[in-house]
Amino acid sequence: MNKLRFSKDKGSAFYKELTEALDRYFTENSIQRSGGKRMLFKIILYFSLDMLLYGLMITSSTPVAFYTFYLLMGLSVLLTAFNISHDAAHGVAVKSKYWNKILFSISFNLQGNNAYVWGKNHNESHHLYTNVEGSDIDVLNNPLFRMTESQPLQWYHRYQFLYAPVLYLLYSLNWFFFRETLMLFNYSSRTIHIHIPPREVIKLIVYKLLYIGYMIVLPVYLLPFGITTVLLAFVLNHFMVSWIFVGVLGVSHVSDYVSHPVPDKDNRLTISWPTLQMQTSVDYNAGSVFFNWTLGGFNAHALHHLLPNISHVHYLKILPVFRYLCNKHGIVYMEMPYHKALASHFRFLKAMGKSQHINPVPFAR
Repeated sequence: MNKLRFSKDKGSAFYKELTEALDRYFTENSIQRSGGKRMLFKIILYFSLDMLLYGLMITSSTPVAFYTFYLLMGLSVLLTAFNISHDAAHGVAVKSKYWNKILFSISFNLQGNNAYVWGKNHNESHHLYTNVEGSDIDVLNNPLFRMTESQPLQWYHRYQFLYAPVLYLLYSLNWFFFRETLMLFNYSSRTIHIHIPPREVIKLIVYKLLYIGYMIVLPVYLLPFGITTVLLAFVLNHFMVSWIFVGVLGVSHVSDYVSHPVPDKDNRLTISWPTLQMQTSVDYNAGSVFFNWTLGGFNAHALHHLLPNISHVHYLKILPVFRYLCNKHGIVYMEMPYHKALASHFRFLKAMGKSQHINPVPFAR
């Protein structure tokens, strides 16, 4: 991974005043930056739903009930990841560092994916060097999609905005079966390579086998519906999770509004780290109580990237301060309705499929 250096600009002063204002807010109101009682309620709620729906699924008496509870459980587990796993990965779900680690490990590993690999690279790569190829692990170099200007432009990329929704269905299955497995051999479609410690290799394999065990093997063994029914439920669940996951996160950084900065030969960017976050993140319906509750604040992505040490349960309260300081310092805050963010995502795919080089679309409210 290429480690980068940043420059000072107006984003530096903006970020300094933002952190000072929020320090005062939390101190004067005697509030912890972690999730507090609201997060505790969410933890109890989502883990209870996960277990309840799994219990109903594994005791279903009809195929219709089986499919219904299987998919509802998949949705509940995804919402657990959005609301608990993510905050815990940043150490802000609860006050205790130990319990954050436990919550993150349990809620992530039990989905069949490796908590260590995702957590380390999410915090040390994606959050530091957002949208910078060769430094941000979430920047893809997949031959089927052209998302970076360094990728050769192929004839079929002209149609990527059309076939993308179909391939997006495979996102979760690819992650589970191939993405981390290929990383074991230091090979993937990511633009940076990683090293996985031997202990985490063992955990990665064990948890994937455990996931297959309770999502496929156990239902086949306990229920009379047969392996075809169970496998179909497994695949449909991953299709659903994939579409929601990409729909929630893909529009935030893959958009024709955002920048894809390129460092100079000395690995220096001409902008500050706060400016990088503001230029590479799109927020949608940031003030929505519903989205904040269900998506764990993922819809307020610029806010989260600048303030990963604050739980999403506080976003609605601190959003007015954030907006005010953006205006004061002349910082462009790309906030829009979801449908506009989604349209921007597909415009980006279409433009990248036709042109060797594209410039970000100027954002205007």
